[in-house]
Amino acid sequence: MRTPQGVGVLLIVIAALAFAALDTATKHATTLAPVLMLLWFRYLFQAVVTFILRFPVQRGKLFATRNPRFQTLRGVLLLITSACSFFGLRYLPVGEFTAMVMLSPLVAMALAAWVLKNNVSYRRWLLMAAGLCGVLLVIRPGGQVFSWALLFPVLLISAYGWFQVLTSRLSGEENPYTTHFYTGLVGALAMSPIVVFSWSTEALLAHWVWFMLIGSLGTFGHLMLIRAYLRASAPVLMPYLYTQIAFATLSGWLVFDHVPDSLAWLGIAVIAASGVGNALLSAHEMARHLPVEGASRPQR
Repeated sequence: MRTPQGVGVLLIVIAALAFAALDTATKHATTLAPVLMLLWFRYLFQAVVTFILRFPVQRGKLFATRNPRFQTLRGVLLLITSACSFFGLRYLPVGEFTAMVMLSPLVAMALAAWVLKNNVSYRRWLLMAAGLCGVLLVIRPGGQVFSWALLFPVLLISAYGWFQVLTSRLSGEENPYTTHFYTGLVGALAMSPIVVFSWSTEALLAHWVWFMLIGSLGTFGHLMLIRAYLRASAPVLMPYLYTQIAFATLSGWLVFDHVPDSLAWLGIAVIAASGVGNALLSAHEMARHLPVEGASRPQR
């Protein structure tokens, strides 16, 4: 773990653990406080903490962006993703919800093939088909999660897929901490006029610990992602991000006493295998096309 890539792997696993904990905390907190308030505070916390941590380092450069429209659209897409997550977790088990959401990279690949005209090999299309089959096993009629609430992960996957395509299209043009700050700022500003319709000072005062926990876990998880990608490339890190499924399923059992049924377990395994397979295929293609000395060099 002393190599840059080893540190990157450790950070990505910590991020996965933070996101699983965030989903678990969110599922419980939505029974205590209005969802819109939790969502607003999550992004406000990110903007404030990022400003406190990075402004002494970057100064005015923290606000410098070449693509203000990109930052705004990216923030809105991630806000939609979070909103679907917050509302979806009210009705769906953490493990199954996380497994379905982890199909997002494969959906982003399909969108990139359509929008950016990226060449996608038949192996990737087979992996995506396998992932979709896994999702069908999880959400099958008569299963534990088959309900109208499945609309939330479907919308989430679509929004996050476009988010990833946009991020990929403009990657390398922005400081990652600046992007992290604007993501929180856009989300907080967009939610501010909306949150007044469900504002509850009583809930904020009574359950402020859960507000702080959700804000902390979301901000910390994304900061760990940034630090991980500064040390290792995406193909190296992506397989380890799927540990989030295991963490989420475990937390769902420990906190909510929910255990997926046998077919859902099979579906979760298929989704995870297809995602890891896609990441390993990316790593193989990267190693084949890049020089050896460049293949192991961390991206900074």
